[in-house]
Amino acid sequence: MPRVIIPVGFSLGPQHRYVRPADPTPESWEIHLGSDMLELSEDEVGVYGAAFLDVEGHSKLRVDRAALVQTLLTAPTPQPEAERLVDSLIGRGLLLEFDPEGPLEDLFRRYRLFPTAEGMGTTPEEPHFHRMGHHNRPLVAVQNDAYVMWAFSFVHPNLWDACSYFARADDEELNEGEAPIGLSAENVAREVAMNLPMMIATQCAFLDPVAVL
Repeated sequence: MPRVIIPVGFSLGPQHRYVRPADPTPESWEIHLGSDMLELSEDEVGVYGAAFLDVEGHSKLRVDRAALVQTLLTAPTPQPEAERLVDSLIGRGLLLEFDPEGPLEDLFRRYRLFPTAEGMGTTPEEPHFHRMGHHNRPLVAVQNDAYVMWAFSFVHPNLWDACSYFARADDEELNEGEAPIGLSAENVAREVAMNLPMMIATQCAFLDPVAVL
């Protein structure tokens, strides 16, 4: 499987100049990234925003660097500097490439996951799927492990610690006579990784570097 590419951080929107008459063109766009706030140019924010666009592709883990560059080159207003800008945003930590089927511990220790949508629970027809979305419109449905990590992992120092805690709880919270279901941090992390691009593309969550203060 090629490495997927996803946006990192949380958009704080355009920032305009303090001038009169008012200038309709923003001076920059700001992205919250860990303990930093980064400024992006119009071209850079266009590339950053394009990384969210192919929701179906993200759901099938098909959005990699090449696909993102191709999207930018063939957009209604093509971006001729697509490859350079993608590389630059990767270097600045605003885009992340990773293999959802590869090793995850080192990666997940560097990030935290934050929910940015409504939790909508399950349905009678699909009680094994937990939904999340916006304005009472479900956009993503995931199984229990990924849903719990989406909802609660931000209380832990990093995403790997959250996966480890959840896996240990499987053994520690058993009632007498119950058998563990065999969860491990790796199992939980894999479930999160496979759903992470879809959660981010729909803006139901954002991934953020562990803050260094």
